[in-house]
Amino acid sequence: MGKFLEDFKQFALKGNVIDMAVGVIVGGAFGKIVTSLVNDIIMPVITLCTGGTGFENMKFVIKHGIPATEEGQVAVEEVAVHYGTFIMNIVDFFIIALSIFVAIRVTMKFKEKWEKPEPEAAPEPEPAPTKEEILLGEIRDLLKQQNSEIEAKK
Repeated sequence: MGKFLEDFKQFALKGNVIDMAVGVIVGGAFGKIVTSLVNDIIMPVITLCTGGTGFENMKFVIKHGIPATEEGQVAVEEVAVHYGTFIMNIVDFFIIALSIFVAIRVTMKFKEKWEKPEPEAAPEPEPAPTKEEILLGEIRDLLKQQNSEIEAKK
C-alpha cells in the first residue's frame, strides 16, 4: 500500500499533471464563456435575421403532447427532435475549435521565435593575397615545373 501511495504522489505532483489539471479547469470556464456568447449574443442576432423564432424553439415534432385533463386522463409528453439546440451546439463547437486553433497557432509562433537558433555569422572572406604571396606562389610553381622537367629527362 505504501508503494502505491508513493507512486501516486510522484504521478500527481509531476508538472505535466498539474498543468493538465489547470488546462481542464480553464477550458471548462472558457467553454461556459463561449456557450454564453453563442446563446446570449450570437443566436439572438441570428434569430432576428431568420424571422424571429428562437433556435431553442426550433424542433420537429414526432408526437404531439396531450395535457392532463380533469377527468383523469394522464398527460402525454411531446416527442420532438430539437434541431435548433443542435445547431446552437454546432456553432458553440466551431467557436471553441477556432479559439483553440488560434491560441495554439500563436503559441507555436512564439515558441518558434524563442527556439530559433541565432543565425551563424558568415565566415569572413579570406583577405586578398599580398604582392609578396603572389610572387612566392609564382616562384613555387616555377620550381615545381623545373623539378618535373628534370625528372622527365632522367
